[in-house]
Amino acid sequence: MEIFSNLALGLETALSMQNLFYCLVGVFVGTAVGVLPGLGPIATIAMLLPATFGLPPESALIMLAGIYYGAQYGGSTTAILVNLPGESSSVVTALDGYQMARNGQAGKALATAAISSFFAGTVATILLAVAAPPLADLALEFGPAEYFSLMVLGLVASVVLASGSLLKAIGMVLLGLLLGVVGTDVNSGSARYTFDMPELADGINFVIVAMGMFGIGEIIRNLEHNEDRNLVMKKVTGLMLNKEDFKRIMWPVIRGTGLGSLLGILPGGGAMLASFASYSLEKKVSKNAANFGKGAIEGVAAPEAANNAGAQTSFIPMLTLGIPSNPVMALMIGAMIIQGIQPGPAVMTEQPGLFWGLIVSMWVGNLFLVVLNLPMIGIWVRMIMVPYQMLYPAILMFCAIGVFSLNNSTFDVYLMALFGLLGYLCAKLELEPAPMLLGFIIGPMMEEYLRRALLLSRADPMVFIERPISGVMLGLAAAAMIVVLLPSLRKKREEAFQED
Repeated sequence: MEIFSNLALGLETALSMQNLFYCLVGVFVGTAVGVLPGLGPIATIAMLLPATFGLPPESALIMLAGIYYGAQYGGSTTAILVNLPGESSSVVTALDGYQMARNGQAGKALATAAISSFFAGTVATILLAVAAPPLADLALEFGPAEYFSLMVLGLVASVVLASGSLLKAIGMVLLGLLLGVVGTDVNSGSARYTFDMPELADGINFVIVAMGMFGIGEIIRNLEHNEDRNLVMKKVTGLMLNKEDFKRIMWPVIRGTGLGSLLGILPGGGAMLASFASYSLEKKVSKNAANFGKGAIEGVAAPEAANNAGAQTSFIPMLTLGIPSNPVMALMIGAMIIQGIQPGPAVMTEQPGLFWGLIVSMWVGNLFLVVLNLPMIGIWVRMIMVPYQMLYPAILMFCAIGVFSLNNSTFDVYLMALFGLLGYLCAKLELEPAPMLLGFIIGPMMEEYLRRALLLSRADPMVFIERPISGVMLGLAAAAMIVVLLPSLRKKREEAFQED
C-alpha cells in the first residue's frame, strides 16, 4: 500500500541522526517551556525562528513541532505540582491534578498525564498519516475562488471559537488583515500604509509581530503578578499506575483523544479548546463525576489526551491546505515560507521527505517525551522554582537578538517593542491576540487568491458563489456568523468568558 511506502520514507527522514537530535532538542525545549509559566510555545517558536534559518527544512520544522507538542506535556507538570499551568491548555489539568498531588498522588497524576499524552499523540499521528493524502488530493482540485472562501471560513471560525466579546474578536481579525497589507503592492508597485518609512516597504515581518504580541507582551503581564510557587512535594514518587487506575482512565483517554483530534482540525480550535471540551464531556458522562475537582484521575486523563491530540491534528489543515488553524500553525507556515517552501497541497508531492518525515517525527517525539521526562521529573521540579525575575531579562535578550538578526536593523527591535506594548494593551482590554495573528498571516494570501479569482472570472464576483465548493464554504461561514450573532448565544459566550 502507498501509505506504507510513504511512512517508510518518513521513517528514513525522521530517524536520521540529525533529525533525531533536533526532535530531541524540540521536545526538551518544549517541555521546559511548558514547565516555566510565562513563556508558552508561541513566544518560544517565534524567538527560535531566526535560529532555524541555517537548518535544513526538515530539521527546522521537526524541532519547531517538537516544541509545540512538548509544551503540552510540560504544562501539566506545573499544573499538577504547583497549581500554576505552564501552558493555557493545562488549566483544566490543574483542577484535579493539583488535588491529587495534595492527596499524596503527584506521581500517579504525572504518570497519568504522560500515558494519556503518549496514547493520544500516537493515535493523532496515525490519523494525520491517514487523513492527509485524501485531503491534499482534494485540495489540488481547488482554484483561487475555493482557496479564498476557505480562508474566509477559517477566519470566521477563529472569531466564532474565540472567547469573550464577538465584536472584539472581529476587530482583532480586521486589525490583523490591515497589518498584513502594509508594504509594497506586488501588482501596482505602490506603497501601502508605510508612512514613508523605507523599512516598511517589504511589509512587517510576522516574527516581529509574534515576538512582540506573545513574547514581550506576556513578559510585561507576568511582571505584574508575583506568583506563589509552593510545591506540594519536592520529591515525586509512585510513578506507576495499577490495574484499577488503568481501567478508570481507559475510556476518558479514548474519548479525550477522539474529541481532541476533531477539535484540533477546526480553525481557532487546537489544544486549549480540546482540553476544556474534553473535561466538560467527561464530567457529564463519568460515573465518578462527584469527585471531579477533588482529585479524580479521570479529570487528568481526559484533558491531557485531548490537548495532545488537538495539538497534533492541528497540523492537518496546515500541511494539506496551507491554512493555519491556530497561532502556532501560523508560525509553522511562516517557518516554511522562510525555508522557501510554499505551504499547501503541493508540499506532499514536491517535498515528500519533509511531509512524511514531520509526521513520523511526531511519534518519535512522543516516545522521547515518555522515556525522558518521567525520569527527569526532578529537573523540572527545580526549574519550577526559578524566580521569574531571573528569567525575563534572558527572554528579552533572546527576543532582541532574534529580531535584530532578521535584517540587522534596530528599527525591527523598536517595532517589536511597539507590538509588545500593543500585546499588553490587548491583554488589559481583554482582546485576544490569536485572531489578529491569524488575520495577519492569512490576509496577504486571501488578497492574492481574491485577485486571481477575479482576474480569471473577468471581475465577476459571482464566481465565489457559482463554484459549488466555494459557495458551500461561504454559506457555512455566513451561517456560523448568523448563529453566533444570536442574542442568547452572544450573552452566554460573554458570561462564560467572565466566569473564566
